[in-house]
Order: sequence, then C-alpha cells, then structure tokens
Amino acid sequence: MTKRKLPANASVATVSDGQKLVAPAASRNADALCDLLAQFAPVSGRALELASGTGQHVVAFANRLPGLDWQPSEVEPERRASIDAYAEGLENIAPAIELDAVQPGWHTVHGANDLILLINLLHLISWSEVEALVTEAALALNPGGRLILYGPFMRSGQLTSAGDQNFHAALSQQDPDIGYKDDADILGLLRRVQLSLIGAVEMPANNLAFVAERPAV
Repeated sequence: MTKRKLPANASVATVSDGQKLVAPAASRNADALCDLLAQFAPVSGRALELASGTGQHVVAFANRLPGLDWQPSEVEPERRASIDAYAEGLENIAPAIELDAVQPGWHTVHGANDLILLINLLHLISWSEVEALVTEAALALNPGGRLILYGPFMRSGQLTSAGDQNFHAALSQQDPDIGYKDDADILGLLRRVQLSLIGAVEMPANNLAFVAERPAV
C-alpha cells in the first residue's frame, strides 16, 4: 500500500499501555460494529479483518462473536504489536499477520474465509486500490462467505454533512487520489466481482456498511 500523507485527524492512534495503541474512532464505533456483526456475520468459521489498526476492534468482535476464529492483519509493525497486546489471552484471535490488502494475489495465501471485514480504509486509498482490495476479498471468501465494508461514503455523489465535506476536502487536498468513495460505485464494484448485496446499512455518525455475500455453489 502506498504510504500517504494524511490529515492529522485521519487514522489517529496514540500510545496507551505498553504496546497498546488507542484510536478514538475505534473506541466510539466498536459497539455499533459489534451489533452489525451480530446481525450479519456467520456464527462460526474463519474471519479475516483487513487493516485491523490498533486491535481494539478485533478484541471486541472476538468477545461478541466467540464462535468465529479471528485473523487480524496490518501493514504497520507497531500496529501488529498493538493488536497482539490487546488479543493476549483470547484463544479465538490468531497473531496478527502482515498483509497489504491492496496488493494483487493475497487471496491465494489468505483465502477460505467465511467473513472478511474492512473498517475505515476505503476513503484513505485510491479507487484503483479499492478495486484491487475488493477483488482479492471476493476471491478470498468461501461460498456463502460475507464481506463487510464500513466507513464514510458519498450518497449518490453527494457529501451529506458539513463534517463529511470538510474531511473529504482535507483528504483530497493532501492527495487527490483519495477521499470519500460513492455508494453507487461500491455497489457496482461488488456486482463486478460477483458478490450479492445483502444490505447497505446506515450506521452512526453518517457512516455506511455494505454487506455482500459470495453465492453458494
């Protein structure tokens, strides 16, 4: 993944306890995401989280959905260390792996998943990287497996709040290739990679979650 210069309020994490990092956004949205997963995730199987960040989320998910075996992943080594520090003692979380989700071919190594989850990354990468990530994720699902994409999105080409307008402008100013993606483009991409939409769920703080499924054979 291209290392990008991002605004100060994007992907924020600070040191908390030992190797643990704390991201304020993860603290705020963990409960809502757990509720989403309780509704749409399979009750058992293998769950791969892409770009796991600090590890706050995967620990919350593993506690809420103990029937799933969770595999967190991250590009940055300090965040992998944070994930492992949070996950210590939880038997249904594997050690964090290094995985760059926008690189082609990773599904051949990290496939056979019943759930793949991505939180708050698509607005921080380019559209070509989004296409690569979603394509690989679709190939890395078992038949009947589900992909969940969560974050801020445009609705029909529109930014629907002042906060979204300001954040998108800040992202685009730092890097014209990044910023909010449009919901219609995401839906079209899911269709192209042959995933069936289960739902587009409105989430707190004007976020959106796309839930898609690889058809069972």
